[in-house]
Amino acid sequence: MIDRETIDRIYAAANIVDIVGEYVTLKRQGVNYQACCPFHQEKTPSFVVSPARGIYKCFGCGKGGNAVNFIMEYENVTFPEALKMVAKRYGIEVREKEMTEEEVRRNNNRESMFVLNTWASDYFSKYLLNEAEGRSVGLSYLSSKRGFTDATIRKFGLGFCPSNGDLFSVSAREAGYKEEYLLSTGLSIKSERDGSLRDRFRDRVIFPVHNVSGRVVAFGGRTLRTDKKVAKYQNSPESEIYNKSRELYGLYFAKKAIQQEDFAIMVEGYADVISMHQAGVENVVASSGTSLTVDQIRLLSRFTKNVTVMYDGDAAGVHAAIRGVDMILREDMNVRIVLLPPEHDPDTFARANTADALRLYVRENAEDFISFKAKLLLREATDDPVRRSEAISDMVQSIAIIGDAIKRAVYIKDCAKIMNIDEQVLVAEVARKRIASTGDREAEDFLRRQRNLRQAEERAAQIPDDDLSTRNLRAGSSIDALERELTKYLLKYGHRNFEFREGRDSVSLNVAAEILRDLESDSLHFDNKVYDSILTTYREQWHALGEGVEIPSHYFVNHPDPEVCNVAVDLLTSDDNYVPSALWKRKDIHVESEEEMLSHGVPKAITLYKSKIIERLIAEQQALLTADDLSEEMQSEIMARLNKYNKVKVQIAKKIQRLIL
Repeated sequence: MIDRETIDRIYAAANIVDIVGEYVTLKRQGVNYQACCPFHQEKTPSFVVSPARGIYKCFGCGKGGNAVNFIMEYENVTFPEALKMVAKRYGIEVREKEMTEEEVRRNNNRESMFVLNTWASDYFSKYLLNEAEGRSVGLSYLSSKRGFTDATIRKFGLGFCPSNGDLFSVSAREAGYKEEYLLSTGLSIKSERDGSLRDRFRDRVIFPVHNVSGRVVAFGGRTLRTDKKVAKYQNSPESEIYNKSRELYGLYFAKKAIQQEDFAIMVEGYADVISMHQAGVENVVASSGTSLTVDQIRLLSRFTKNVTVMYDGDAAGVHAAIRGVDMILREDMNVRIVLLPPEHDPDTFARANTADALRLYVRENAEDFISFKAKLLLREATDDPVRRSEAISDMVQSIAIIGDAIKRAVYIKDCAKIMNIDEQVLVAEVARKRIASTGDREAEDFLRRQRNLRQAEERAAQIPDDDLSTRNLRAGSSIDALERELTKYLLKYGHRNFEFREGRDSVSLNVAAEILRDLESDSLHFDNKVYDSILTTYREQWHALGEGVEIPSHYFVNHPDPEVCNVAVDLLTSDDNYVPSALWKRKDIHVESEEEMLSHGVPKAITLYKSKIIERLIAEQQALLTADDLSEEMQSEIMARLNKYNKVKVQIAKKIQRLIL
């Protein structure tokens, strides 16, 4: 663990222009720098670096943060790893807590295994390219039968293990590598007969497996024999550095393209990935022949929330395409499915088409999972009412596992159209499925959100949109949205004063004082952990520095929690890219000043937030009344609290009405 003093030194030394400038070409624009965003494709620059604030922000894709966050995002490394990379650049010694003897031993073992795998990968590659057997057997297969170019073979580190049963193991021992690591990595197998080492991958073409940082963690070996008794593929066993359920083949080579395209194509095997890359489509990964796992999906979600599953177009491929869908949906990712022509798999299809043709095919043939699965199930059900009912139940099962209530609502609506069934019937069925899997509370929450969404839309239609800051803030806004708005007011305008008017009277109030005192008077904390962390930090500095003093932004953009950094940058730069049209002024349309915005927005946000809190408290008390074993004494206490909360609710409602009108 890196101590706070060292972290502060790293942040203080980091020059965001220098660091970001190593990855993208920055052009000075006034006091800031501009470039095309490295995280998504664009032609007009919307990526801005502010040296004064020490932050970057893309107004196209929304990514933002400080120098350390940029390294994390671009290199896809952890917070400590990014800190070490920046520290190394500036010659800062990173002090970490002292490791125990067990931690030291385990760390040394892991590093030794990584070193051995790197040497082995280089050995296999050289044997393929330079030795007679490697060239005549392995290279001939890869280049002639698979169509891989020399550049592709070198890029993926493909190799060949000698057919002599112990040549690799002997060479490794001669190079100084210990037997224990040859066995723990699975590169060698110990003979039970005489204790000698044998090569696990002998006489096989080698596919190194890289982790997300590019280190070799395992190998896959394909036999070229036609003997059916010999397993087609041999893979490294799991070890301290390799867990097959947590690795995606090709992700190291695909991660930049996935970020730029904002979607990943999922295929099955090594050759599928390599052929797609060679064809020019690089946002491709594979589960390496294993069933897709939750860990693999979560790993991929660090780069994108959008997955397109690509499989063969035959019957087996069709059903394989939908097997992993529910698992992907459970992780709140968006899934599309594309089926290839029946005569192709991703490997052969990539070899037969150009990159543009591949992209066009995916774009034109990828279907949202709801549409794909519903059509497939209905086609198989034909006119059989029992099978049709089963198909609808299958669809309900998939929709029910989606965590986001709004997504569920959209999918229910689409599914109702495709399957020609009443939407409310599906709503009820989804709720029942969620009751079975997550309990009554979750199902009721789903239905409540649906109802509140409709009510919010109805209320929004009656509320005038008369201020700039709260143009998206409505009486139906969620607690999270209101917490975000209040946090933004603190970060951007906490030191500012505004005129609060009620009737003919007006009084000058400080933004931070009004928000903090209102929250403290009712002992309120934010539900959202990131917003609450910002609130806590702001409150500490505000009490230390005093009312009306601007809290330096570095307390938030250089916060030890990377999530706080990202959100702080997002809030500090919100509306930075908003410029009212000059046409408004020419048409004598009033453009609200910041002072006017604060005088309307701050009281409105505070009051709406308190309204939401009191609604939640009332709902909690009402839920308690439904208990079967409730005593008269408890019932009286609950009713008393409800009476008190309802009085407060009426007062807040009157205040909201005054603020809006």
